[in-house]
Amino acid sequence: MASHHKNLSDFSSIEIASAAPYSFGIAVSQWNAEVTGRLLTGAYDALRKHGALEENIHLVQVPGSYELTSGADIMLRDGRLDAVMCLGCVIQGETRHFDFICSAVAHGITQVALKHNKPVIFGVLTTDNLQQALDRAGGIHGNKGEEAAVTAIQMAALGAREATHNE
Repeated sequence: MASHHKNLSDFSSIEIASAAPYSFGIAVSQWNAEVTGRLLTGAYDALRKHGALEENIHLVQVPGSYELTSGADIMLRDGRLDAVMCLGCVIQGETRHFDFICSAVAHGITQVALKHNKPVIFGVLTTDNLQQALDRAGGIHGNKGEEAAVTAIQMAALGAREATHNE
């Protein structure tokens, strides 16, 4: 496996824009809370580390990963957010439920982004077991929540640059 013992959340080789001018939404799943709580901490801490103001970070909790799409859509309705992160965890079980949920969430997040013309970031772990999820939620492979936050910052900055460029 290419990511074996690699921290996937190493951003030392890129310049990350300041998050200060932007407003962010975080939709987080309550299901698999041991994992999603760590993703939320990673995302929140990364936003603050890069200058996001506390009052510009808005959180909604949804029951499960499937509901992340609706949560992001609801958060984007009033137009005040520059980007939304969707944080969840789907762990493979013995049925095909995993495949349907992962596919629906990925497609749904894309559709919400296109509908609102705003970045909606896929911060959903899709793992074979709990240990793999924990490894990607602050463990040996970094924190997917932090990755989602950095992506949200970069995409918000891109949107702002393009809006200014097109005026």
